[in-house]
Order: sequence, then C-alpha cells, then structure tokens
Amino acid sequence: MTSKSSITVGRRKTAVARVLLTHGNGTFTINNKPAIEYVKLESLYDMLLEPLKVTNTLGTFDVKVKVAGGGVTGQIGAIKMSIARSLVANNEEHRPVLRANGLLTRDPRMVERKKYGQPKARKRFQFSKR
Repeated sequence: MTSKSSITVGRRKTAVARVLLTHGNGTFTINNKPAIEYVKLESLYDMLLEPLKVTNTLGTFDVKVKVAGGGVTGQIGAIKMSIARSLVANNEEHRPVLRANGLLTRDPRMVERKKYGQPKARKRFQFSKR
C-alpha cells in the first residue's frame, strides 16, 4: 500500500465529483459538510460507502469531496465512481473487486433531448383524426 493521496474525477448524468482520498480515520465530507448531513437519506449514504465496503477500507481513509451539477442521485453516482477510482490509484489490488461490483464503469445514460413539435423528448401532443 502506498501512502500517497490522490484526486480523481467521477461523472454521472451531469454531475461531476472530485475526490481527495487520504489515509486517516474515516472522515467523510462533501462540499465542506459532513456526508450524512449533505446526503440526508440513509440509503443514499450507504450507496456512497459501497466502494469502501467492498474493499474493506472503511475507516482507513479520509474522503473529501467537491461535487457540482445534476441532482442527488447523479451526484451520489459521481462520488461513488470517483472514490472507486481513488482506491485503485492508491492500491492497484482493489481493481478486480471494484470492477466486479461495477463501480469503475461510467454509466453512459443521459437525458434524451427534447424534440421540436413535441412537449417532451418522447411525449406527443394528443392525436386528433378530425
């Protein structure tokens, strides 16, 4: 294990997260707030910790996050990916287990654009035969 800190970027939808991972006692801050205070929902907080749980490194790293854009779930996905990338940058042995859990793969799904002559991307105005 190396003792270097690493800054990595994770993206999901339109959210972008930058994570600084350093060896420490498990402090987790997002935009200068405690993570549990920023996220509010316990289920989303558990999703944030997933990369640390699958690599058994929970409580051994301090995680400092700057996240912008998107909504709550997009930001959570971006943070998860960025933490996973930081763990791999810190210790290459984590790559197989993170890859197996799908934490290193960028989710390519984006919002479909609105088309002209329609109220939304797929929704159509009501059809009238006469």
